[in-house]
This record gives sequence, structure tokens and C-alpha cells, in this order.
Amino acid sequence: MVNVVGSFGRNGVHDYVLTRASAIIILAYVLYLVGFVTFADIDYFTWVDFFSLTLTKVFTLFALIAMLVHSWIGLWQVLTDYVKNALLRAALQFLLTSTAFVYVIFGFVILWGV
Repeated sequence: MVNVVGSFGRNGVHDYVLTRASAIIILAYVLYLVGFVTFADIDYFTWVDFFSLTLTKVFTLFALIAMLVHSWIGLWQVLTDYVKNALLRAALQFLLTSTAFVYVIFGFVILWGV
């Protein structure tokens, strides 16, 4: 059996399930934020109070990790379909996946710094 290094999951079905699960987590997080913005009087102190809640921090962290998984799988699929040069594809995948990791790291640092 050939193992694909660039793929996040073990096989296509696993990638499919991870992509759909991460999309559901991201959707739930967006609805959570929209619900907050809709029913709250927004100012700086409200945002600080909202993001200091442990539930919001954990949910945001899950959403960031879901974004990482979703982007990793999506980028791998798009790049393997449309970029035929292996060196360019590897460089793009490294650059874009590293950017997603940086987003998660910065999000974690900023989030738990509140």
C-alpha cells in the first residue's frame, strides 16, 4: 500500500469525513459568533468579556484546528489536481500549510492571552 505524505487522513474516505466534520465545526463556530453579535451590544469590553469565557476560548481553538485540517486536506486535493510540477506543488503545499499552522499558533497565543 502506498502512503501519501501530503494527505492528512489515511485514505479518501477518511479525508472526506474529516473535511465534512471540520466544516460542521467551522459552521457551528460562525453561527455562535453571529448569535453573539446579533444579540449583544458590541464594544471593546463586551468582546473582551466574550473571549475571556472558557467556552469561547475552547470553541475558538476547536475552530482553528478545524480550519487547519480543512485547509490542509483542501489544499492537498486542489494542488494535486491542478499543479503538475512536483517541486512547485511541494513548495506551495509547504508554504500554505505552514501559513495555516502559523494561524493556529498565533490564534492560540492571542486567545489564551485574553
